[in-house]
Amino acid sequence: MRTHWLPALLFGLLLSACSTFHTAPTGEERMALAPTGKLRAAFLANTSIHATRDLKSGVAIDLGNELARRIGVPLEVVTYPTVAALFNSVPSGQWDIIFTGIAPDRAKIIDFSEPYAQIEMGFLVGKDAPIATTSEIDKSGVRIAVVERGAADVLLTPTIRNATLVRNPTVAGAVDMVKTGKADAFVALKTFLFPASEQVPGSRVLDGRVSVEGVGIGVPKGNAVGVAYVRKFVDEAKASGFVKATIERAGVRGLNAAP
Repeated sequence: MRTHWLPALLFGLLLSACSTFHTAPTGEERMALAPTGKLRAAFLANTSIHATRDLKSGVAIDLGNELARRIGVPLEVVTYPTVAALFNSVPSGQWDIIFTGIAPDRAKIIDFSEPYAQIEMGFLVGKDAPIATTSEIDKSGVRIAVVERGAADVLLTPTIRNATLVRNPTVAGAVDMVKTGKADAFVALKTFLFPASEQVPGSRVLDGRVSVEGVGIGVPKGNAVGVAYVRKFVDEAKASGFVKATIERAGVRGLNAAP
């Protein structure tokens, strides 16, 4: 007998327990993170590592709601259709916290918590691609699709010597490039690649990894009080088991709790 209610029950018990293991924020901390009276949380739209399509559940929703509850304000979700739009919004004042992968270029404009999750980055190759292993990717004539300004674009742009990077603003667009033969491979987080492989007949996700990306919560640079509280929150949520429970409840293949 399958007990679908069990993960939800355990998560509810953890949520209740977590409510007793934190220090109430000061007025300064509340103002630093929710100056409008709401905690506005930003992330990339239609991304399973953060939320379901209806934005009613998911890791970012659970963590955002818990952080908002601690601060004593409601959560407001702010999504962006592309990675470029997400990071172009940093100076806009449209959000207070951001859920995203941690990368050196992003750390120039965002202060991050420690990672609460981690994801392997790898390759999806088309059925006719002349590629059997990750070591064969960087060859002349190979076209590698990446999401513009995404983690793979940032990582591979200075390191690829022979293959050609072809950029697309969205994951769906990059997947379609492999499907239509406009690219031989798509490099991205495996949480994107596993479901994408089901959309591209004959494609496969190669064994091995390019890197491992940590996922954290950030605030725009210059908000020292806000980021200090966010870092403490993430540390407590990891130590209590809250993060592990919400990731297991989300059930996203390739998404793992960070140590």
